[in-house]
Amino acid sequence: MSDDTTLDAVELAAELTIAWLGNQNNRVSAEDVPAFLRTMYSTVSELSGAAGTSADAGEETAPEQEYTAAVSVRKSLASKDHIISMIDGKPYKTLRRHLSTHGMTPEQYRERYNLKADYPMVAETYSEQRRAMAHRIGLGQKGRAARAASSETAAAAGAVADKPKRGRRPASAE
Repeated sequence: MSDDTTLDAVELAAELTIAWLGNQNNRVSAEDVPAFLRTMYSTVSELSGAAGTSADAGEETAPEQEYTAAVSVRKSLASKDHIISMIDGKPYKTLRRHLSTHGMTPEQYRERYNLKADYPMVAETYSEQRRAMAHRIGLGQKGRAARAASSETAAAAGAVADKPKRGRRPASAE
């Protein structure tokens, strides 16, 4: 059954190529005809849902697309205040949201532009600001804070019991 589909795809591709070459408005050199026929065959096979059986057709249907970076790696990391995107050349404090708008993950971005695994996704100063804020609000101090809070709570509970409540007079015996 797949042989019939393959033959039909070859015949259809050949007929389309002949029709295209028969048009007087299309001028093609003889060297370009085999490449056009291969392209036509892969397109017909793809549209029919049948995979090409020859190795050459499979290679031509899935070539890897070359991406050129908008800026160099050195220039993208030149400033501590921002990272310049290699996709559009614009500065960002963090690349994650920018990459998600382009349907990419940081790993795919690094792979596309041949970047090292430690290529940052966040600008250095922005990262430092976020780190300082996290320290101020006590993130990452769960173990130490829990121990300190329990000792402070115990000490505060003893001190509160001794103090009179604010706004009330002590009960006096009248």
